[in-house]
Amino acid sequence: MARAVIDAMLIEWGEEELLERLGNPFWFQGFSNIIGMDWDSSGSTTVVIHILKQVLEPGDGLAVLGGKGEWATAVPTELRGLGGEFDVDADALERASRLAAKVDSTLLLDGHQIYIHSMLVTRRGRWAIIQQGMNVATGFARRYHWVEPGSFVNEPHSAVAGVRGRAANVIEAGQEGTRKLLIDLLNEDPRKLVREYRVARSMLGGGIDAWLYGRSFGAVSRDLVYYQPVRNRGLRSLEALAARRPESLEEALLMGMGPAVSRALFLVADLIYGKPPSPNDPVTHPYDPFKYAYAIGGKDGVPYPIDRRTADEVIATLRSIVENAKLEEKYRRRALGSLARLSGSS
Repeated sequence: MARAVIDAMLIEWGEEELLERLGNPFWFQGFSNIIGMDWDSSGSTTVVIHILKQVLEPGDGLAVLGGKGEWATAVPTELRGLGGEFDVDADALERASRLAAKVDSTLLLDGHQIYIHSMLVTRRGRWAIIQQGMNVATGFARRYHWVEPGSFVNEPHSAVAGVRGRAANVIEAGQEGTRKLLIDLLNEDPRKLVREYRVARSMLGGGIDAWLYGRSFGAVSRDLVYYQPVRNRGLRSLEALAARRPESLEEALLMGMGPAVSRALFLVADLIYGKPPSPNDPVTHPYDPFKYAYAIGGKDGVPYPIDRRTADEVIATLRSIVENAKLEEKYRRRALGSLARLSGSS
């Protein structure tokens, strides 16, 4: 089924449009369900990525790299293994892959740990990222879609699909001031920055520091993710990063900035300088994937067991469309060849 759908897409629109479609969570979910995946399974992303890697061929002009677990870190190696029709800048694509993974785990603190990271690349070097995070506390997963954003740190997602919750978010469009402040902080004297963090921590307990800065803290706001203490190891990382004086957030991320450093910076930005990260969760598609499961059913029997007859009919229909399209293309090429020969002989 997957190969039949892919063939139809490639013939009708080509690999560039297929890339765009996979960057759309509705289409991705629909594709997952039409090939029979469970409607509510976080594992469907893993399986769809794996199936795409299996069915796509070099001549299709679209490669799927990475995956779940250790495969998520294989993107750089797989990029350099692309050959044939793929004319890509592997270094630039590796940078994009690393930044996407870092942004969704460091500049966006939404309680989800990234465990699937996949990069899709066309023969001309266009790219998309599909990655997924799991919230261990709630048991919910969410999927982050990227399609060649104009910025890695300002509204970079083409979509985020999942259940809305709370977040500490500096990639929102209105967070330019906070993003600039974070870089300014990382260019301070490293020891001063650590002292500011400790002052901010003490403010949470009230007392003289809270009074000096005119802040008070109620029980409602204490569950913000960056109110969690950063251990000494994280503070050493903060100090080491500040000593390197990154010129941009992208550079800071590539230098190793992680969630602990983000939490420390967010706390200082909020309590000392009054520029907190946005609490808005960037979920754009809080969809109900169940409706797509009515296509042919699901392998878990919900909403009903897979209807093999319908599935076989769909596959046969798609194959017929694809074969006819290929035949028409063959005749079209033959006709163009004849015209070219006639033109050359006149």
